[in-house]
Amino acid sequence: MARLNPAALQRLSQVLQQHIDNGRIPGAVALVAAGGEVQHFEALGRRDPASGQAMAPDAVFRIYSMTKPIVSLAALMLAEAGQLQLVDTVAQYLPEFAETPVGVERDGVLLHERPLRPATVHDLLRHTAGLTYEFVGNGPVHRLYQGADLADRSRSNRAFCQALAQLPLVAQPGTLWEYSRATDVLGAVLEVASGEPLGQLLQRLILGPLGMADTGFSLSPEAQARIAEPFAHCPDSGQRVVMMDATIVPAFESGGGGLLSTAGDYLRFLQLLRNRGCFEGRRLVSRTTIDWMTADHLGAIPPSGELLTPGHGFGLGVAVRRGAGLAPQPGAPGMYFWSGIGGTSFFVDPQEDVFAMLLTQAPNQRIYFRNLFRHLVYAAVE
Repeated sequence: MARLNPAALQRLSQVLQQHIDNGRIPGAVALVAAGGEVQHFEALGRRDPASGQAMAPDAVFRIYSMTKPIVSLAALMLAEAGQLQLVDTVAQYLPEFAETPVGVERDGVLLHERPLRPATVHDLLRHTAGLTYEFVGNGPVHRLYQGADLADRSRSNRAFCQALAQLPLVAQPGTLWEYSRATDVLGAVLEVASGEPLGQLLQRLILGPLGMADTGFSLSPEAQARIAEPFAHCPDSGQRVVMMDATIVPAFESGGGGLLSTAGDYLRFLQLLRNRGCFEGRRLVSRTTIDWMTADHLGAIPPSGELLTPGHGFGLGVAVRRGAGLAPQPGAPGMYFWSGIGGTSFFVDPQEDVFAMLLTQAPNQRIYFRNLFRHLVYAAVE
């Protein structure tokens, strides 16, 4: 069984507390497990800096893109049930994408070209469908995304897709890893394939069986009293911090970033992954499906941007460590992870049999603390 150094875990808490005392983040919940057993679970700082209320272990966080692994696993569970295949085209479920062109800039003019092949469900899962996010670049297609109000939570998943399909792709499907709204589209695909709203599907397949009672696209009034809040203004830039309103019931159940959750709930999901499809003695997913999900699916496909650092590839909803070296953060080959734009992150390391999670609400400080947390956890591995 993996062992963790108690003194190093204590240092992890001290370092986080120092940053809280210095006003860098309002508070955090940190969890580290080894050998399948939680060995460190601590709430630090304030849950709500405006009221001064202390952080609690059951605080509710906007987990944003940590939604993606859950929705991706739901897609693989539908594949296990024979309700979809990863070779299926996106347009098979969402015909509005059948005519979406590829945007190509030449001499300052955005031209449209036909895709060389259609995007597939596999492409959605690994972010190679030619889609993008409005905040990952400032090219002509990104600017079209920025003007389309894609974050509007008042329209349905299908209406979102109908709006997105009117915008050109940023690359030919299958040629580039571009972090994107692909998992939002995947959520709409799952609704068509299953005949259920995405939130209901997730509840049936994953959230209910795992007992993730505080996880969903909206919260009960009781849970709303436990929402973790950011600083009103960024401690670095001074700009106002704006995050998703966690008190409303959105029409848009964003598969790419809409879930709210707690450390205790997400722990159950990580235990399912660590146990390769089993939870509390019950098998929910095939071992081979988890292994497939957490393998690299990019191969020689190049990544765009800086989210995938050297030494990493991408699986089906999670980034994957390819080798021990190259990356500027520690980690073993086979380690997989993802994070959320609001300041949440997790990783699972099968080789060391360690998994860990840091939850905070500090959007502009997320990269620093994601990297810091990984260093502090690996420093505790004996």
